[in-house]
Amino acid sequence: MREAKSYDASAEVSYPAAAFPPPYGQGTLAEVVPSLMASIGSTGMENSLALEPARSVCLLLVDGMGWELLMGSSTHAPFLAELAQLARGPLVAGFPATTATSLASLGTGMPPGRHGIVGYSFYVPEVGVLNALRWHSHGTQEPVDLRAILAPEDAQPLPTLFERASASGISVRMVGPGYQARSGLTRAALRGATYDPVRALGDLAAAALRTGDGEFCYVYLGDLDMIGHLYGPRSLAWKLQLGQVDTLAASIAERLPTDAVLAVTADHGMISVKEDDLLDLDAEPELLKGIRHVGGEVRVRHLYTEPGATAEVLSRWGETLDGRAEVVSREAALDEGWFGSCSEPRVYERIGDVVVAALDSFGIVRRTTEPLESRLIGHHGSFSSAEQLIPFLLLRG
Repeated sequence: MREAKSYDASAEVSYPAAAFPPPYGQGTLAEVVPSLMASIGSTGMENSLALEPARSVCLLLVDGMGWELLMGSSTHAPFLAELAQLARGPLVAGFPATTATSLASLGTGMPPGRHGIVGYSFYVPEVGVLNALRWHSHGTQEPVDLRAILAPEDAQPLPTLFERASASGISVRMVGPGYQARSGLTRAALRGATYDPVRALGDLAAAALRTGDGEFCYVYLGDLDMIGHLYGPRSLAWKLQLGQVDTLAASIAERLPTDAVLAVTADHGMISVKEDDLLDLDAEPELLKGIRHVGGEVRVRHLYTEPGATAEVLSRWGETLDGRAEVVSREAALDEGWFGSCSEPRVYERIGDVVVAALDSFGIVRRTTEPLESRLIGHHGSFSSAEQLIPFLLLRG
């Protein structure tokens, strides 16, 4: 196995230690792709992470592999843990720390307040509550595919970094499961790349290694997140799956061409939520008074209120969840920088009139409306360091 060695761009550049509010523009997931693309010569990309020039780049995103989880599981991921020890520290995912939002930040280089994918699910006037991960209606008995009703390219109209790089002459490839090639989220946040569908870890690694000179390859790996949701992060199943990720990364690293770079990051971390730390919103009619729609997920909720009811909902939720969650108005969340800058009406109205971010291991489930999500053990989205901090590991061939 190739010895892990640092690919340190500049000793003067350090990543922020604080997880929240996210330091957008200075050390978040949104800065990863522009910096990597700038390192292989893509014009118009800001290299804010000060990365050295590279021959080519393979970016491996491991869904759910938070910094704290990785650092606490070094025996199961020795290769990645050694790279982490050599790294300049973690990056910050952004808010909410969830896949749809994070991948949109990764793909556009913008904070959620700009790209508008503001959660796992959120209200869009044209369609109601959108599940952005699956791009279908959320909270309905029969989910409706919304791609024909709400075109992903219209829902997120900013040019992606892949589109911009391709326009500047950089070859961009994506490697991932075939079903994601034309998914709503791919079209919204990651369009502009050639898609290589894969079926297992072996052909995923082989596809990653096909990265040629001057090419950018983005590789998505989602199984660790799925295992964490089902069994909990730090469970035996999760640790064994992390070991498979470690072997995959090491096998790619061993075969990197000279001066090619392997970068490894994640979209969020994860925590376990115990049954006695859950509140079932569907069983709390008082809390639902004055609310038109509920979005978000177990650790972060968007509440869309009836006209004139925001102050009452804010007060009631604040009193009920005192000490268990931060309950703030949309304006307060924006003023405090939770979503980054937000100047477009299409994004502003997607953020809840009231935003609820769970503290400690608390979670808000909806056992009737969201039966699948409510049965999971592992969750993420809020602003704890376990959810927000993500690795950014680099190795040069």
